This record gives sequence, structure tokens and C-alpha cells, in this order.
Amino acid sequence: MFKLQEGVYLSPTAAGAYYLAANQKKDASRQFLMSLMTGDESPLLNEAALARWSHAQPDEDISELIYRLQELGLIQGENTPHHPPAGSLEDVLPPLLVQLSSNEKALLSDAQGLYLATAGFPHEAAEELSALSADLADLHTRHKGLLEGNLGFSTSNWGLIDASGNSQLGLWPLYIGEYRFVLVIAGMPQLNQAQFTDLVWLLSRRYGTNSSTLEKF
Repeated sequence: MFKLQEGVYLSPTAAGAYYLAANQKKDASRQFLMSLMTGDESPLLNEAALARWSHAQPDEDISELIYRLQELGLIQGENTPHHPPAGSLEDVLPPLLVQLSSNEKALLSDAQGLYLATAGFPHEAAEELSALSADLADLHTRHKGLLEGNLGFSTSNWGLIDASGNSQLGLWPLYIGEYRFVLVIAGMPQLNQAQFTDLVWLLSRRYGTNSSTLEKF
């Protein structure tokens, strides 16, 4: 019988942020992660919080869910609360994006092919890459039955690779609530770090506040 460690602040890991945003499937794990990432800071794990979450998610054993997410490395307990960067997206996104690329070149675009923020790319290139990201995302949607159904590919990421299979340019769709974004990264992606978690957290606060059924903390 497991016992949760109380008195720590629950924060999503980079893997948890990626799990949340990688596709639009809804399950208890994604609902819980979304609820963590629509708050202003990581919540304290205690009996009162467990009672609130259990009331908001009556069909799931919330203690078991939290334990499972910890075992999978999707959330972690910290001694102090984590706060995503403060400020407008236009100001805080570029410093995060630059950390996600080995070449310090990355941008974030929306479903219409307009870029929300860029780091390292000149304006003209950012515009063209954003349009390309929307076209490829639409192409993937049209062929989803083949790629995910017949071939069993669970990812919707696209990339340009060299002869050794190394990524030169990658496109990573991010699904936040009902919205789709595309993260475009030049060079090798560096997603397993706090900057990616903060990116998804900021987008979730802005665009995902109505997508979670869990009670707000």
C-alpha cells in the first residue's frame, strides 16, 4: 500500500508537459496535468487538496492517480512552489524558445500559420515557417487514418533530417484545450527541460482554462 508524501508542491515535469500537449485525447491524467498548469503556482499536496481533487474527479482514485503520474515521471514534488514566468507572452516566450533549440532558433505559431513568438529567425523566415507549420499540420490531419490507424504512428511531429537521421528542422504540434499550436525548432530539439514546461504552462493558463474539469486550486 503506497502513501503519498504530503507537504510538497506538485509540479509537472517536462515529460508531463509534453504528455499533456502532444495530442487532444482526454483522460484523467491529462485533466489533472491541465489543472496543475492553469494555476498561478504549483499546489501544495495535503489532505485538503486531496479532498478537493477527489470531489472534482469522483470516478478516479486521486491518490492512486497522483502516485501513478509520479511513477511515470510526469509530475514531481518540490519543496517550494513553482511559478511560470510573469509578463505578456510576447515578452516571456522568446527567452524560453531560444533554450529549446541546439541552434537557438525556434518559433511558436498558431493554427492559422501566424507566429506568436520567435527566437533566432528573421521576420520573413518566421512568417514562411509558420505558414509551413500550418500546412503540415493540416496534411497530417488529412492522413491521420493512415499514419495513426494503419501504420500505428502515435506522433504527429514532422521534421527535415540529414543523411544520418539528425533533425535539421522539426515541427511539434502542441494541443492546448481546443487550440493547436506548432513549435518549430531548428537543429536538435531540447525539450527535456524547465523552459519547455514553462512554455506549455503559459499556454495552458492563457488558452486551456476552460478545458479541465478539475476544481481550480
